[in-house]
Amino acid sequence: MITFDAVSYTYPFQSTPAVRDLSFHVAPGEAVLVTGASGSGKSTIIRLLNGLAPWYFQGDLQGTVSVNGHDNRQRSIHGISRDVGTLFQDPEQQFFALNVEDEMAFAHEWRNTQPSLMQRHIQVAMEQFGITSLAGASVHHLSEGQKQKVALASVMSLAPRILILDEPSANLDPESTAELAKTLLELKQAGMTLLIVDHRLYWLREVVDRVIVMEGGSIAEVTDYCRLDERALQSRYGLRSTRVDDVRASLGSVADTDPFIDVQELHFAYRRNPPLFHGESFRLPRGEIIGLLGPNGVGKTTFARLLTGLQKMDRGSIALGGEKVSARELLRRTSIVLQNTDHQLHMKTVRSELHSAAASSHAGVRPAEVEKLLREYRLEHLAERHPQSLSGGERQRLVIACGQIRQPYIFILDEPTSGLDGENMAIIADNLARFAGLGGCVLLISHDLELLQRSCTCKLELGAPAEKDLVNVS
Repeated sequence: MITFDAVSYTYPFQSTPAVRDLSFHVAPGEAVLVTGASGSGKSTIIRLLNGLAPWYFQGDLQGTVSVNGHDNRQRSIHGISRDVGTLFQDPEQQFFALNVEDEMAFAHEWRNTQPSLMQRHIQVAMEQFGITSLAGASVHHLSEGQKQKVALASVMSLAPRILILDEPSANLDPESTAELAKTLLELKQAGMTLLIVDHRLYWLREVVDRVIVMEGGSIAEVTDYCRLDERALQSRYGLRSTRVDDVRASLGSVADTDPFIDVQELHFAYRRNPPLFHGESFRLPRGEIIGLLGPNGVGKTTFARLLTGLQKMDRGSIALGGEKVSARELLRRTSIVLQNTDHQLHMKTVRSELHSAAASSHAGVRPAEVEKLLREYRLEHLAERHPQSLSGGERQRLVIACGQIRQPYIFILDEPTSGLDGENMAIIADNLARFAGLGGCVLLISHDLELLQRSCTCKLELGAPAEKDLVNVS
């Protein structure tokens, strides 16, 4: 079904191949996981398989990539897409419409699918992924997890023979991740071929048949899943853990005797939507890493935007250290790291990004602090590189360093380990611990159980049956 035969590929203006001498085969109905450290060539395999490389990205391709017995170089992207469906890590990259129902219909209309057949396919896919209630919703008002479900339902409504998934668990809560694992297992049993690229490994134990471990653009190991349990192998290739405890319930209460951030009577609703917040109050302490938890769509990212002044409240107040502050002042005194790093990188070099971030804050530019954070986030050797030329893990470290250099009263990170390998996750976790240890308040929005287990001292749970409250592990 999928065959790579001595495949090497070099992007335009690059002297070193992104992948070199790749040879492997995926049989019909087989599920294969591709994993490895950031920058090891996993995304390039996806692009070669769905035709984006070399048709969109250009570059030099050596060897043969075959799908269903056809050489991809002899087919257009449109032709390849009839066999291959792709779920991108950032679902917004594959949205073309303004609301969910229109997005589901877009590709069918492009293919000139008969209307009655189109409606049937769309309805089945929306029911399968539990998004029927979102039919009329704007795609821009969905949570990241909901966007991912819509994108996957849209792809599956086209009935591809091969499904490629790029970091599919990155934006899903643990319950949705378990549902996805069940769905993928059912698809495999029905004969669909799956190629899954992911750093998070624990949820795929029952799904995948084989694992390809990438290192430096080459295949380092082809093995079964059980070998990923070996600590030596995890350490050698910078892999994440294969066994993760769900720590959400074990995070215990914290006394709010000395809150630093005081949110009172918070009211907010998006236009023509039910209210996300209707009078809740929150009190957050300093010196803690607080896990902001809750199911997809409950309002975690919106709450973060309200706390940082990116979104104005309908009613309510926010005080820092007893002083009520405006949305404009919150922008100066807080930092937020969004899920899509490309939205936050605008300068020509890594060093200038840090200078720019510091200049926009209440703290101002401190050259010594710039150099210190370059070292702590292991970006020293990349200081003069263009940020958009960095790997995903490197960009993620950079935007977090930019957030930290602002010396924020509140430091909010929205899924900061999305798409990160074990080594990059450890770097970020260690730096957040140092920041909190110096009295900072860190609010961590994440479904990454491994990161929560490693970093969080307490939690704030939205959408819980009980009153929204802070709780602490210690």
